[in-house]
Amino acid sequence: MTEQDTIWLTQEAYDKLAAELEDMKGPLRQEIVDRISAARDEGDLKENSGYHAAREELGKLEGKVRQMTAMLEKAEVGQAEAGDGTIGPGMVVTYKFVGDDDDEAEKFLLGAREIDPDGLAVISPQAPLGGAVIGAKKGDTVSYEAPNGKTLEVVILDAEPFTG
Repeated sequence: MTEQDTIWLTQEAYDKLAAELEDMKGPLRQEIVDRISAARDEGDLKENSGYHAAREELGKLEGKVRQMTAMLEKAEVGQAEAGDGTIGPGMVVTYKFVGDDDDEAEKFLLGAREIDPDGLAVISPQAPLGGAVIGAKKGDTVSYEAPNGKTLEVVILDAEPFTG
């Protein structure tokens, strides 16, 4: 698994997602199954909108369970290492677009969107900008292709471990 595939989470975020997953697999799933059973007992399933809605809801829940399970299996839990300043998951990156003034600098946490770092933007390593900065260091200029097809260049102004 590469750094781009890793989903970096704090222990708090991991615990929150694990608890949410257990709720989805247990009480929430059981509630939907009970609604399906009650709707089935009403008779004709062809015209039973409650039955079909509950079945659809169960399908969506099962998809979320699979997605969250896979995400937690890929998760790297803990704090980012101080290391040599090389950018990786768990780092707070300060950057600016080439040609912009330093006062137009922006910051983001390179990690999973499920983290809520109090107003700090979170960019996934799988996103174009997130993938481009992995392995870069302070002072480096990196380029990436934006979703609109344009190539953008950013200068890394700083990178430090996220301390939560």
